[in-house]
Amino acid sequence: MEIFISAIFIVLALTQTHGVILLDILPQGQCINAARYCSTLDRLKEAIRRKRPGLLRRGVVLQHDNATPHSENLTQQWLQRYGWEILPHTAHSPDLAPSDFHLFGPLKRHLGGMAFETEDDLISELRNWFDNLDVDFFRVGISSLLSR
Repeated sequence: MEIFISAIFIVLALTQTHGVILLDILPQGQCINAARYCSTLDRLKEAIRRKRPGLLRRGVVLQHDNATPHSENLTQQWLQRYGWEILPHTAHSPDLAPSDFHLFGPLKRHLGGMAFETEDDLISELRNWFDNLDVDFFRVGISSLLSR
């Protein structure tokens, strides 16, 4: 049985220049809606509190696109409640989604040609790949935002 990442689930990697803060893997058959997205933001907030406690005090700047779960009232209320700043994202501007290029491009290349017997095998490989990325990988990706 082959499992293909694009057909099975979405990986949401929330990063900072120091690396991945939260890796949220959407189980097969689930969709991202505002409630699910806010649940992920709750887990992100807790992960930040544990891994980068000063960041919550200084303020969180989040970049996401204009997808429906990101723009629905429930999500907007969550963001306002916690005072998280959103970087503007121009509609249909792929150059403003660095994760699509800097993060997921190398991930796709890494997974290219691999076949997985189970979903757990794929998840294990994803976690391993993210865990073994060099910290400079994230610094370069986030620094590239400054030139865009």
